[in-house]
Amino acid sequence: MCLLRLFSYGRGMLVVVSTGPLHDELSHDTFQLLMEQDKRMTIEAELVERFWDRFIDIVHKYGVKKPFDRWYVVRAEEYIKAYPDKRLQDHNRSDVESWLAALGRNNTLKSWQFRQAAHAMQILFCEMVKSTWASDIDWDHWKDAAKDLEPDHVTIGREGSHITNHAATNSSAEPGSLRETREKHPELMKQLASSLRIGQYAYRTEKSYTDWICRFLAHFANKDPHQMGSSEVFTFLEYLALQRKVASSTQNQALNALVYLYDKVLEQPLGDLGSFARAKRSRRLPVVLSREEIQRLLAVMDGVFGLMAQLMYGTGMRLMEAVRLRVQDVDFDYGQVIVRDGKGQKDRVVPLPEKIAESLKNHLEQTRKIHDGDLAQGLGRVYLPEALGKKYPAAAQEWRWQYVFPSSRVSIDIRSGEKRRHHLHENGLQKKIKICAAKAGIVKRVNCHALRHSFATHVLEAGYDIRTVQELLGHADVSTTMIYTHVLNKPGLGVRSPLDY
Repeated sequence: MCLLRLFSYGRGMLVVVSTGPLHDELSHDTFQLLMEQDKRMTIEAELVERFWDRFIDIVHKYGVKKPFDRWYVVRAEEYIKAYPDKRLQDHNRSDVESWLAALGRNNTLKSWQFRQAAHAMQILFCEMVKSTWASDIDWDHWKDAAKDLEPDHVTIGREGSHITNHAATNSSAEPGSLRETREKHPELMKQLASSLRIGQYAYRTEKSYTDWICRFLAHFANKDPHQMGSSEVFTFLEYLALQRKVASSTQNQALNALVYLYDKVLEQPLGDLGSFARAKRSRRLPVVLSREEIQRLLAVMDGVFGLMAQLMYGTGMRLMEAVRLRVQDVDFDYGQVIVRDGKGQKDRVVPLPEKIAESLKNHLEQTRKIHDGDLAQGLGRVYLPEALGKKYPAAAQEWRWQYVFPSSRVSIDIRSGEKRRHHLHENGLQKKIKICAAKAGIVKRVNCHALRHSFATHVLEAGYDIRTVQELLGHADVSTTMIYTHVLNKPGLGVRSPLDY
């Protein structure tokens, strides 16, 4: 009798080997055929094993340690199984991006798992298969744009948050002392949040004021604020300046928060606080890149983040204004961008740079494809500001309301429980600009706001008047804009240095 044994080689490959007499059961030719197949499959199995060993070695070079390295293999295998009849060498950019887009609609996948999958694809095709088209994929965007917005993020911080549970929803990422203070003064926190929201204060102002009031209460062992007044506020402000050595702007912020608490919430105006010790006020000049430095920076930035950097420098938009830009606010016909709800809840119009108009159109075409795919899966909703979501419930799925720079994956809002595709997290752009500035050899402290500073300075250098620049930047007071004129003034009234005589 011929005994056949099944052996497993590599990953799911079965090889048939005879372990008994063959001449009674199989012909010589059949036996030879089986042996050749066995040999060929054994070689293939060894090649497969070597392939994955090399893959894991590369994963290790990126700092991924055991046992997490195996998950990279799992992600790569999931992709390969999605195209069972196609060799890796025959894959193209569309295959990878379609798979990542479909994976991004899986809201059960956490953001770090999605980034892991995108990184696994990058290693697979850039370093293993070495596909020529792989370098054209915007890997940084797929990975960094997958980060979830925090529950207290400025975009969604107030969504689904009733005033009564304000303390609970913001306590997870706070230091223990602030969290404890919130819990000990629930009614005060409720009154404070209600007053700030009725006054239509920005969410970041609400967070800042609340934190400073909690620090004030914690400093006096959570004493009832009704039993305290100007003397305690005086003591706390001096403590900030003399012991904490905070900046003048920080001390003023704390003062404004406490004045608001006693004036608007407790209705116990502080009156004259006297001459408390003030933090030293320093005059800082903005970081401005030269035109040559801007060109070097933008030359090493590509993909979506490169497009965003060009848009911010070309329009003078703030970071969050660019990140939260909606499709309907980009007007290609008139060559302008409408900045909605900027600082101080003001709208303004800025010019759309002609240089990036075509790139922006191409980007929106790709974004539209992702949105159409979301709609086909019953998704495609986006966050709408204030009460618009209730007034126009169907508008959240409309193309015009979508973000110009969306996240690479769908997520669930912790507060509302709704599946949405938010805008990408601003940290990705901040990190990219910092890395690219170093790559471009720029020694200045470059961040996203430096692009806005550079825009204002270069527009002034081009001969435009200060009022025009004030309007483009959205400054309430022209004195704020005047800081950019420092680069137009020659030091010492134009006196030449004696070293140049």
